[in-house]
Amino acid sequence: MQAAEDGYRRLLAPSMENETLASARAQAEENAIEVFSENLRQVLLDPPLGQKCVLAVDPGFRTGCKLAVIDSLGRLQESYVIFPHDTQKRREEAAAKVQKICKKNGIEVIAVGNGTAGRETEAFLHSLNLGTVPIIMVNESGASVYSTSDAARREFPHEDATVRSAVSIGRRLMDPLAELVKIEPNAIGVGQYQHDVDQSALRRALDDVVSSCVNLVGVDVNAASRELLAYVSGLGPKLAESVVNYRNEHGLFCSRKDLHKVPRLGPKAFEQAAGFLRIHDSDNPLDGTAVHPESYPLVEKMASDLGVTVKELMKNEGLLRRLDKEKYIGEKVGVGTLQDILEELSRPGRDPRNEFEAFSFAPGIEKMEDLQVGMKLPGIVTNVTSFGAFVDIGVHQDGLVHISHLRDGYVKNPTDVAKPRQRVTVKVLDVDLERKRISLSMKNSECSVGGLLP
Repeated sequence: MQAAEDGYRRLLAPSMENETLASARAQAEENAIEVFSENLRQVLLDPPLGQKCVLAVDPGFRTGCKLAVIDSLGRLQESYVIFPHDTQKRREEAAAKVQKICKKNGIEVIAVGNGTAGRETEAFLHSLNLGTVPIIMVNESGASVYSTSDAARREFPHEDATVRSAVSIGRRLMDPLAELVKIEPNAIGVGQYQHDVDQSALRRALDDVVSSCVNLVGVDVNAASRELLAYVSGLGPKLAESVVNYRNEHGLFCSRKDLHKVPRLGPKAFEQAAGFLRIHDSDNPLDGTAVHPESYPLVEKMASDLGVTVKELMKNEGLLRRLDKEKYIGEKVGVGTLQDILEELSRPGRDPRNEFEAFSFAPGIEKMEDLQVGMKLPGIVTNVTSFGAFVDIGVHQDGLVHISHLRDGYVKNPTDVAKPRQRVTVKVLDVDLERKRISLSMKNSECSVGGLLP
């Protein structure tokens, strides 16, 4: 009995305790990585604004606001610094400069970072009466990380970090996926305990999420950065660099066949990557779709059977419905593959992301001191965790909607109710100015949940 007691106390009990704790920690890490992965997926699939001429603004008080004019292809044209939050004279100079920039460059939209001085800069821009030019707040999490990265230095070797940060803000409004892949996922600010979990497991999970999002949306091979191309199945960093170098030396790709000319991009890599790479304005209209080159003969046969061209077959659901589907099913083409091809032909090159929808915070609510208990305000979900959701209501400090206040009734998993970048209406429950904490609620019919945001 003494031997049994001693063995249990000294050996068995500590071993069981360590094993139980290790198992619980592994489960907790798995859940944290899952939450982070799902949040990252939602952020990467934010609706894009599209190709517009953008004036990007990285706001600031002491150092001024950095302006970057970005053309419709995402290229930096000009950069400036203004001081709208200084003396009256400087404010007037800033107003005149912004109006001149907008008129000179045909600015179609203004993107303002939501960091320090973001709401104040937004109010300043609204006061300028810029006509129909929309002013949109953009989440700038990770922009400063990008501005000092190797990718930013390589792209803008002669610009300082503040200009690179402004460019990142503007580009993530135009196409969030293409810009956010340049930033370490840990810096995007949608994780839960991400610094405490197994970093190698986290990296694998996040890489899988980024890769799946990139391949879902597809990549314009003539406009994509090497960071974006690196996530395309079959490429990777080295082949992505080869593609970019070939494009820089020989000009834009005219067709998917031109990819065979890229050094080290062999048949196997081409087979894996071709379906995710888009080439718009190609002689072959299928190059701009998700239809893989190995299925081109099948589509051409469909068009031939109907007596039309491939271009005439695309987007024509009447013609597609006339096809005898059983005729095209064989060893290489199953029912599922055929259905995918027909769906792609009906909406060629479609973007699976939602339509862009502008959003604005409540006017006059710019800092925590402006908040009052009972206020109902529009907001954007910035992060979802196992204990609730954080919501940006435009006061430079996210508020917490505890899981018990996400909706009326029991909530098992916050991700069932809220997603990052979702529009919501929240009610202010408590404001703690000393500890900078805001408690919010999404309960009752007055606090609603909307769609995903840019």
